[in-house]
Amino acid sequence: MTKKDSDIAFNLISRQKINGLTSEEKLNFIIKEVKNGKILVLEQGLTPVEQAGLIERTMKEIEQDTFIGVEMEGYGEDTPTFLQKLFGMAKRPRMTLIGPANLLKMIKKDSDMIQTKIISGSGAK
Repeated sequence: MTKKDSDIAFNLISRQKINGLTSEEKLNFIIKEVKNGKILVLEQGLTPVEQAGLIERTMKEIEQDTFIGVEMEGYGEDTPTFLQKLFGMAKRPRMTLIGPANLLKMIKKDSDMIQTKIISGSGAK
């Protein structure tokens, strides 16, 4: 199957797929997919620790000509209850959008919508 330069692939990743991976496996999976020019929509987002790990790994793997990093945005869960805070039970974001920084630009985010712009052509693989 050949891929046109302007084709952009989206992967919608289920909560079950994400929950079935360790944190390290999640980061490996995400970075591999993004390096291949894919935009991921995770039904259940990453924890704050996983998000920080993704940013750290991305910074280490940047290659000016082939991989300039990731763009990431997500919705947080509702405010944790007192008991969740007391026992350190942080909820994961409801949804996270992750893609190559050269293809995906966040325009606007509010409580109901994330607006993005997808840049095709010379930025796409």
